[in-house]
Amino acid sequence: MRCVTAQGKLWLAPAGGEGDLVLPRASVSVVLPLRLKGKGTLSNSADSPGGPVRRFSWRPVRLLTAAVFALAGLIFVTSFNTAKGTNLRTDDSLLKLSDLIEQRSHKNAELDESTSAVREDVDALARRDDGSTEAEDEKLRALEAAAGTVKLSGQAVSVTLNDAPPNAQAAPGYPEPQANDLVIHQQDLQAVVNALWQGGARGIQVMDQRLISTSAVRCVGNTLILQGRVYSPPYKVTAVGDPDRLKQALTASPAIQNYQLYVKAYGLGWKVDEREAVTLPGYSGTVDLHYAKPVQ
Repeated sequence: MRCVTAQGKLWLAPAGGEGDLVLPRASVSVVLPLRLKGKGTLSNSADSPGGPVRRFSWRPVRLLTAAVFALAGLIFVTSFNTAKGTNLRTDDSLLKLSDLIEQRSHKNAELDESTSAVREDVDALARRDDGSTEAEDEKLRALEAAAGTVKLSGQAVSVTLNDAPPNAQAAPGYPEPQANDLVIHQQDLQAVVNALWQGGARGIQVMDQRLISTSAVRCVGNTLILQGRVYSPPYKVTAVGDPDRLKQALTASPAIQNYQLYVKAYGLGWKVDEREAVTLPGYSGTVDLHYAKPVQ
């Protein structure tokens, strides 16, 4: 037998000559293997004349990249709206805020002086027209002195507290200072004021303001806020009273003893002066109570 191919078909024939009978067999279809196109995409030219169709899918990496770009855009827009053409990296805004605080502090000082002058005029008119007796006037003067609304003169002790020098180094045997170790804190000023009251002070002045029963000594950072006005170190506290008792009370205060350790270790400022004659101004601010109510 032999194979004969004709007209695209396969025929089997005996091995004889040309006259031998050729018997037709069923035609065999030839299937060509599919070719690999692209990266792992199978394609048949008869089925995909236009090439492979690829579907887009959101992978985690693509989602993360899109999120990062979206966040960056949001930050840029926010910075643009905040800056409004200015440089955000300068301290101009902080300087403007500090200037505003300084201006308000001076304005409050002017208002205090004006209020004090008006109050003196009102008090003078009240004493002239109230029709009170001498005993009642004496009682009123005593109450004014206790309240701290009138001037007070006498012997005094002054205490000055200051931050450590900028290049302060720890004394031998002490650890290296932290930033908070080199500045005056609210607790230090309060310790001095409380010790002076305990030592029998008849009146106390912090910086240029008289303290009364409702005064609050508060510090924000390294600045003092007292009755609506702002002060920077050095801080000076003056008390009228017996100098010996006042200095003894300062020495006996545990809080001040702790402060003295920092004076020795890091060079915080501490100075006590005795003065023969000092006149403290009367408190000129408001005396209205917002929350407390008198018992009688």
